[in-house]
Amino acid sequence: MDNIIDGKKLAEDILVKVKNETKKLYDNHKIQPGIAVIIVGDDPASQIYVSSKSKKAEECGFLSIKHVLSKETQEKELLQLIETLNSDPKIHGILVQLPLPAHINTNNVTQNIAFQKDVDGFHYINIGKLTANVFEDTIVPCTPAGIIMMIQQKCGKDLSGLDAVIVGRSNIVGKPIATLLTAANATVTIAHSRTRDLDEICRSADILVVAVGHPKMIKKEWVKKGAIIIDVGINRIATSKTDKTTTYIVGDVDFEEVKEKAAAITPVPGGVGPMTIAMLMVNTLKAAARAHKLPVPEF
Repeated sequence: MDNIIDGKKLAEDILVKVKNETKKLYDNHKIQPGIAVIIVGDDPASQIYVSSKSKKAEECGFLSIKHVLSKETQEKELLQLIETLNSDPKIHGILVQLPLPAHINTNNVTQNIAFQKDVDGFHYINIGKLTANVFEDTIVPCTPAGIIMMIQQKCGKDLSGLDAVIVGRSNIVGKPIATLLTAANATVTIAHSRTRDLDEICRSADILVVAVGHPKMIKKEWVKKGAIIIDVGINRIATSKTDKTTTYIVGDVDFEEVKEKAAAITPVPGGVGPMTIAMLMVNTLKAAARAHKLPVPEF
């Protein structure tokens, strides 16, 4: 169907530009963007994400360093490593893979990353600048940055007159995408799993962004015909075939039902996920340019 938003293809196009800009940065200034990824523990899903990010960074021509720490690592040790990376001029982006073990305070960790190297966009300084619409030197969280790009590809840069509903209020997706949509002149409602008459609110949306972690929560009856649907959910569902149990991934939107009504919709997988990794590469490239007071590439 031609209403499927191919996040993988859009991400590939972005990464081609990242590679070209990285080459120019090195050819003209002998600067190689550097990213350090830290993982604590042996969670299989986190291992996959970290490997994917590190591989993509290498493909872009970045210096890519991976620190794998045991799950017994103490918070003090992790903070010492972050401090070392903060002061390393070859490293322009630092990413700590979440979730962290329970004995480590996630907030302490994210706030100890230098905000100029906070390529996840979680530092309070970056959050504050984003909220104040100061975009020139702000690192925008990767998933919202990818989402707004997909929406504006379909609707244009100016979203005046469009009603956007975000289902989900997290600091990682819900709140920052609300800020970006507001800055683009959309009229924005933030809803969540406890919102009264949630189905009715969703039906009012020209743009519906769903990030709640409830598999197939959004049904066809909840969606306005001709809406743009962005599904951020990644839910693993177990299924048994003969004597073997396997898992498959679904989003927060009932894709097969809703795609018939949507003007455009992201699949899961293959929608928001590839864009998140692409925007991580964009954030690292931009951080490298800013660190050396060079023009920042636009995407």
